[in-house]
Amino acid sequence: MLSFIYRLANEFENEQGFRPNVLYMNNQHFGRLKDDLAEIPNLDIINQLLGMEIVLDDELVHPHVYWTPVDWRRAVAV
Repeated sequence: MLSFIYRLANEFENEQGFRPNVLYMNNQHFGRLKDDLAEIPNLDIINQLLGMEIVLDDELVHPHVYWTPVDWRRAVAV
């Protein structure tokens, strides 16, 4: 899963000229990612490693990457 995500991020950067900062994936893919990174204990470190915030959406069939100006660490759900 990790190599797939890096490939998505590199393709996005080649097309857009900048790196994505959001990764959208479903819970099943997130489980695979956590298995790949089992030695990393928490989500904050995984986010830092990837350079992206992770958004889970079980309606997604495949992971997608995007860029958004929103600072997700400061966002508040209402």
